[in-house]
Amino acid sequence: MVTHNVDVVIVGAGIVGAALAVSLRQSGLALALVEPNPPALSLQEAADAAPWDSRIYAFSPGSARLLAQLGAWQQLDATRLGAVHAMDVRGDQGARLVLDAYEAGVPELAWIAESSQIQNALWRVMQQQDNLQIHSGVTGISLGWTGEQSRLELSDGSVINASLVVAADGRPSWVRQQARLEARRSDYHQSGVVANFVCEHAHRQIARQWFRQDGILAWLPLPDNVVSMVWSTDATHTAELLALPAAELAERVAAAGEHALGDMRVVTPAAAFPLSILRVPVTVAPGLALIGDAAHGVHPLSGQGVNLGLRDVAALSAVLLARGEAGCGELTLLKRFERARRGDVLAMQAVTDTLHKLFRTQNPWVAAMRNMGMDLLQRIEPLKSRMIRQALI
Repeated sequence: MVTHNVDVVIVGAGIVGAALAVSLRQSGLALALVEPNPPALSLQEAADAAPWDSRIYAFSPGSARLLAQLGAWQQLDATRLGAVHAMDVRGDQGARLVLDAYEAGVPELAWIAESSQIQNALWRVMQQQDNLQIHSGVTGISLGWTGEQSRLELSDGSVINASLVVAADGRPSWVRQQARLEARRSDYHQSGVVANFVCEHAHRQIARQWFRQDGILAWLPLPDNVVSMVWSTDATHTAELLALPAAELAERVAAAGEHALGDMRVVTPAAAFPLSILRVPVTVAPGLALIGDAAHGVHPLSGQGVNLGLRDVAALSAVLLARGEAGCGELTLLKRFERARRGDVLAMQAVTDTLHKLFRTQNPWVAAMRNMGMDLLQRIEPLKSRMIRQALI
């Protein structure tokens, strides 16, 4: 049995877990990272392997800055990044809200990028990191805490002893389960149907979103007249969309978006993932911190899930870098991280959950009020500017 003694072990090396590892490269801490499914491709190989990922994220300018500070953003192929210069949001009764980067005096509202491109860039940086052990292709089989130490046993028979375990292993979070921390999942009884399309007309870097009777439809701009679609809709409609031949799916999506970009052609087949909200009342314990989807989940209508996770990374790394003489697993230290993140997470969950419920109701009075509110917001520039400033974080 091989035993490794480190200060921090991060379980899960998706975008959020990998970003935390890189953010601690100059911390003076000995790190370990555990990931059962490491990326198999280099950046160039990933770019050549498929036209576009089905998993696309909207990164706020703040997230892009963080990734640049970590040395990952600079490695991305600029021809595979889509800048969002404006957002055009339509209600279900003719209401409209337009958020424009130029009017707000900023270069862009967001960047649209493929998950694999970001993850591969972070892994390339991690592989040059002297204070990091990477345990890839293995899973945790037992985890416990004794005094100031945790003991993580891996499927290859090795053991990692650490002062702090960071759970970055997604919504099901095996680490969270081992720690017996409560997690409240509420199913929206919807799925997010995703696919990518090339469009007849230029999207002009405008992200479009429609609140419809059959769900929320979003088109996110990628280069070369390509858009990434997310259609949040119920189970019956999800099954119908997934069963459509490519040409019929393209026509259905184009019609739902009022043919705003003309004819469309599928370039990445449709897939679906279930939608829910995840509330975790306590996200730290002695020797444990939860980040990313292990700590919270939100509806994708705002595109803020990955940005919340990267803000977790910024907050936790800041606390650990300023720890002084404190041990990195001390509860008083970790509580600073939890307090720093609580307001942001709760506010985002409240906004997305309220919007979801508001636009699902069939009450005609509520429908009239929600569309009236959207039109009113369109006319109040200070409120629009505040929304944009919040989205830039």
